[in-house]
Amino acid sequence: MRRIVIDIETCAFPFESLTESQREYLLRYAEKESDPEKRKAMTDEAIRFTSLYPYTAECIAIGIFDVEKEKSFVYYKSESAKGGEESKSEDAKVQYKGLSEKEMLESFWRIAHTADQVITFNGRNFDVPFLMMRSAMLKVKVTKNFMSYRYSNEHIDLLEQFTFYGITRKFNLDFYCNAFGIESPKTAEVSGMEVKNLYEAGRIRDIAVYCSKDIYATYQLYKIWEKYLAHP
Repeated sequence: MRRIVIDIETCAFPFESLTESQREYLLRYAEKESDPEKRKAMTDEAIRFTSLYPYTAECIAIGIFDVEKEKSFVYYKSESAKGGEESKSEDAKVQYKGLSEKEMLESFWRIAHTADQVITFNGRNFDVPFLMMRSAMLKVKVTKNFMSYRYSNEHIDLLEQFTFYGITRKFNLDFYCNAFGIESPKTAEVSGMEVKNLYEAGRIRDIAVYCSKDIYATYQLYKIWEKYLAHP
């Protein structure tokens, strides 16, 4: 059985690059607000959230952790027009490769096709549908539907498992890591909320490293779920 842990990092396109009708749609509630300060806050929030939509953002990193081999592969948006730059972490357990977004998606689906199970944190709500829709937009064939059946073992979304499918309160990955004694990928300088700033600053490698830590932390959380919660 081949199991993979996945995580993605995304970044919004410049808001000005969207069509006028798209911008109007995203800001429709903010524009109705009469208070200038509240309107600005709502506008800023609406723009910030565009990093979460596959129609207004792109994948800039895709991390894959092979559970059986205990090795990670992180594809990140290449800083070079040609792409193809490769490197490894100091312990050689993480392999990094710079590619275009389309090439990243093609590589991801080649691996996903051979996987029997995908493990995510909030992947059913975000990562997997984002990957599927970006693939369709870039004319990349999706090779496996990890969104088919919510209770299938084909996709283990740990956020669903740890909240008993939404019955209890949701927390972020950092919170769960701290609660279970797992090293969190979040640092004072790098977190999911800082990805856009890092990307605009040209620090794509830092994002790739953060992504590799994300998938490893998710794997550690998965081991706790599998050992203590999966089969009562």
